[in-house]
Amino acid sequence: MPRYPYVAVEGVIGVGKTTLVRMLSQDFDAEALLEVFEENPFLSDFYSDRVRYAFQTQIFFLLSRYRQQHEVIPRALTRSVLISDYTFAKDALFARLNLSGDELAVYAKLHLALAEKIPKPNLLVYLRARLDTLMARIAARDRPYERGMDRSYIDSLRLAYDGFVAAYSECPVLAIDTDDLNIVQDTDALSYIRDRIRAALQQGTFQQALPEMLVTLTESDRSALSDLQQAEARADAGRRDAIGEFLSLTRNVGDVSAALSDTFDHAALRESLAACLGQLMRLANATDIDLDEAYRTYTFNGRAQ
Repeated sequence: MPRYPYVAVEGVIGVGKTTLVRMLSQDFDAEALLEVFEENPFLSDFYSDRVRYAFQTQIFFLLSRYRQQHEVIPRALTRSVLISDYTFAKDALFARLNLSGDELAVYAKLHLALAEKIPKPNLLVYLRARLDTLMARIAARDRPYERGMDRSYIDSLRLAYDGFVAAYSECPVLAIDTDDLNIVQDTDALSYIRDRIRAALQQGTFQQALPEMLVTLTESDRSALSDLQQAEARADAGRRDAIGEFLSLTRNVGDVSAALSDTFDHAALRESLAACLGQLMRLANATDIDLDEAYRTYTFNGRAQ
């Protein structure tokens, strides 16, 4: 059965995902899959008390997103192109930001079991924007439960999204800066994004399955292939370790941002900076980089002031 392309659009709260998906679905003659977040009964309480309502909010979102994507995506891809304003994978990003301890462990096991049953997109479109732009867009749409949104939380989320996309390997990623793009009022801005998505799909991010071909390998070929596979496996393992350390570092940077908020918690800031330093050292070890030597080179070239 033929499978049409599946494009997922991601980005921080307020960056314009849903608006873009609605407009693109008309241009691509595609089916739109929009996240049903307003039915979450814990969402309003979560924004007023994140610690108390994080677990209930996250589990509800996880099951709701699974139900929607598991039911809709496979059927939709037999009929037309599908464009969604979220990925199932991003649910874990919010969990790592809002949960900890036993709650995070329970969530992680459930997410792992459910994620295996969700089709992966052919292209991930990542919309980026600066913090001031995001806060202005959130204020402009004026959703009741987003009024008084914590600026430090959005900034932490923005950093976490950068880490999430940097580690994302399920499909090619097309990153687009949206600070100067107004797709509602500027048709050229919409055309720019639309053309970039079409080009990305045509460049090989989506291909129909090719017929199987019988290939006969010599013993020498098998040996060379085995060595190559082992080398690639070692490289992939090293890359995964480095990405894992980078994700942890971005979360620690988010903690620094929170500590520098209006309350300015000096003890929390000291702890967060220490965590960042430790994580940076582990990231350097994972990538075989000598931090002392790198810093000496950096200062010698006159880049540090």
